[in-house]
Amino acid sequence: MEAFEVSVGVVEQDYPNRASVVGIDHAGTNVDRMLPCQTRSRRYSSICSFGNGGGVGAGKEPVSLLRVKKLSEKAFLPSRASPLSTGYDLSSAAEAKVPARGKALVPTNLSIAIPEGTYARIAPRSGLAWKHSIDVGAGVIDADYRGPVGVILFNHSDADFQVKAGDRIAQLIIEKIMTPDVLEVKDLDSTLRGEGGFGSTGV
Repeated sequence: MEAFEVSVGVVEQDYPNRASVVGIDHAGTNVDRMLPCQTRSRRYSSICSFGNGGGVGAGKEPVSLLRVKKLSEKAFLPSRASPLSTGYDLSSAAEAKVPARGKALVPTNLSIAIPEGTYARIAPRSGLAWKHSIDVGAGVIDADYRGPVGVILFNHSDADFQVKAGDRIAQLIIEKIMTPDVLEVKDLDSTLRGEGGFGSTGV
């Protein structure tokens, strides 16, 4: 059984180049590489945008604000790299070392009020993943969380990775969610896939 993971899953609207996949092999062999891929689906997750843009149907949803509180003077506000960037860059508020093949919790010294009806996903930055094999873990912030935001960084390389204060370490993506009520049933509707699990659709 291979332990292969795909990292960096964000493609911006204004990214013009061919999409690639950063693959990380946790089995111990040195196969970290960027793999070219083909788009196999045109289904996209629903992303919330924040701003005052008008247009057809603009009055149907209220304009949302991402309210952010600095917990120290060393904190940096989230920022977007370009007008069509999906994610808000999160920066480290302190120096930290992510040991080789290890992990570290890096503080942002920020508290963020996520808009109701959405959650925030902390995602890797493509440059850190590809150049330094740095990945992000435990990346969900609920709308009712008001504590400090920390970023768990995983170092899949054989060298320690040094984080400086002000370094952009991850990106914050706001996504709409559904929270349906749970209903216990005796049977589920049948599908073509059925109970096919890990590896059932191919490697």
